[in-house]
Amino acid sequence: MRATIDMESLIADNEQLRSELQELLQQAHINQSIIERHQAFDLKLIGASEFRELIDVILTVMPGVFSLETVTLSLIDGDYAIQRILRDLQIGVNEFPKLLFLKAPLHFIDEDGPLEDEKPRLGQYVPALHGALFPNYQPVSVAVLPLVRQHRLLGYLSLGSAYAERFTRSLATDFIQRLATVAAICLENVINNERLKHIGLTDPLTGVNNRRYIEQRMQEEVARSQRDRSALSCLFIDIDHFKRVNDQFGHQSGDDVLREVAARIKKELRLSDALGRFGGEEFVVLLTHATRDDAARIAERIRAGICSRGVMIEGSRDPLRISASIGAAALSPPERSRPAAEVKQAMLKAADQALYQAKEAGRNRVMLAPAE
Repeated sequence: MRATIDMESLIADNEQLRSELQELLQQAHINQSIIERHQAFDLKLIGASEFRELIDVILTVMPGVFSLETVTLSLIDGDYAIQRILRDLQIGVNEFPKLLFLKAPLHFIDEDGPLEDEKPRLGQYVPALHGALFPNYQPVSVAVLPLVRQHRLLGYLSLGSAYAERFTRSLATDFIQRLATVAAICLENVINNERLKHIGLTDPLTGVNNRRYIEQRMQEEVARSQRDRSALSCLFIDIDHFKRVNDQFGHQSGDDVLREVAARIKKELRLSDALGRFGGEEFVVLLTHATRDDAARIAERIRAGICSRGVMIEGSRDPLRISASIGAAALSPPERSRPAAEVKQAMLKAADQALYQAKEAGRNRVMLAPAE
């Protein structure tokens, strides 16, 4: 009888051990699957060579991989440098509603004290602390991961969950700290890549776009306007009597004038517009969603801004008075039956002819090409 009981006990213990072993194996398979999924995600991050691709991985792929309700990426861009590069490279920030831009680093204090640049913060969602990072969704618990490279804060990767126990202050942060490091490296790399592309499309003297970029962008905008049936305008701008500046004061002073004029033009434009140095002392402005009347108004504002005050140059005690002549042309909207390249050339030619008329009429004025 006792032997029977012992055998039954051994069988029960054996079954218990088998059950526990099976659970351990299942958990091991689950853990292995999680590790493989995370490794695959890391490879996606590392493999993203362009800004749009990386942002899509972070904001679209990451929530599914990590079972999160929301992920946002906030970049510190106080001087709008990143946004300008993205705009010039035809990457619309409105494509990514969860991509945010901050003018300065966040400065808030929670239960752990002041926010430190390199320390992830986990805990319950607090509107006053986290509202700027989650403008369209209020999670229950959050993890805010500062993205730091070379002791420089690039921004924040913010993870949001609908479950209070998902992110708690007691949770180990080794894994998400590693995630933040990988994301920061990838982000720095793609931003640098986009900067290099931007340099290839930028006039080195004035810092505005070069002719190659402005012609390429204009053709793309013509095609878009043909599809959307929207207005498009361009301005041809020429600095009056620029040769006299070079002859009288030298080419260095001429360069100073070019840089100042470019800055004054740029000041009057929207982020969606484009400015390019076309050659010599000529600039071209592309105005999106702008009618002929819009072009006339903006051109006059630019003309007035250029001649509103002189430019200080070496060799002259008084500011040098400058002015510009402007020709404007508009498409409202462009013809669909003509190739975009042909329409672009026609618009440039019309603006150039209007510029010639402005010079013939006495300079320092705006002339409009005839309505299409």
